[in-house]
Amino acid sequence: MVWLLVTPLVYRVWTPPRTMFMLSDSGSGPTVYQNVDIDYISRNIIAAVISHEDAQLGSRAGPYHLGDYASRTWTYVTAGEDESGSTIPQQLVKNVFLLRGDSFGQEGSMIGVRQAGQIFRVMLKGGDAVLSWPFNLMGDKRQVELYLNYAQFGPNLYGVCAASWYYFNSAPSDVTMTQAATLAGMLPAGENGKRLPGGGVDRTSDGQWVLNSTIERAQNRMPAAIERSGGAEAVAATVGITGAAADPAGEKNSCGAMPASVAERIDAEGGWH
Repeated sequence: MVWLLVTPLVYRVWTPPRTMFMLSDSGSGPTVYQNVDIDYISRNIIAAVISHEDAQLGSRAGPYHLGDYASRTWTYVTAGEDESGSTIPQQLVKNVFLLRGDSFGQEGSMIGVRQAGQIFRVMLKGGDAVLSWPFNLMGDKRQVELYLNYAQFGPNLYGVCAASWYYFNSAPSDVTMTQAATLAGMLPAGENGKRLPGGGVDRTSDGQWVLNSTIERAQNRMPAAIERSGGAEAVAATVGITGAAADPAGEKNSCGAMPASVAERIDAEGGWH
């Protein structure tokens, strides 16, 4: 109980540079990550991610609706699938605390192995359901900030600071709506993200066109949905983020220049041209 109460207080004022999700990443190469304060993140990114991942975040009292969660859990237990996805608070605590477990037991040839994998995945979902309640006390704005910093956009590549520079050669404060929708569309399959030579996202890098379909769906739907809601700043305001992104020039934690880890990744991949 002490841990459940103290940990959200720590994360309210500090953004640790690594999470359990990062540490359990099996991708090759070093982790590419740099923190960026919410003041320097484009409202296009904030609006696109909220609209894509959890449109009810700003109007919901808790991290999720209990009735919806019960229904989703039963569907997952009986069918082994949950196409509705988790809310941003649930995804956040998963990224912070929990090990990767989605593939556990999936390839087992024995029924017992597959059942063990199913049980393990249900336990993970139960874990993020419990942990998200105390984390929700820190407020929607801070949860969105942490989520955007810890979301995965490629093998060992995390956060919108690294992602915006890696894919678009742009500071997160300057990301366009189309670019923001692209990043939002990557979230369901972020571990498969890959940069095209010269910049942009290789939509076929997962080999199964899943990444392409999620990005295309986000690009087709998010801009119009955000416009209907009053624009990017209006959507961001629903979680307490007001005004436009600040000028990052020379400011601490602003991600106003390409992080060295991003440049090193691009160099190693020979991806400048």
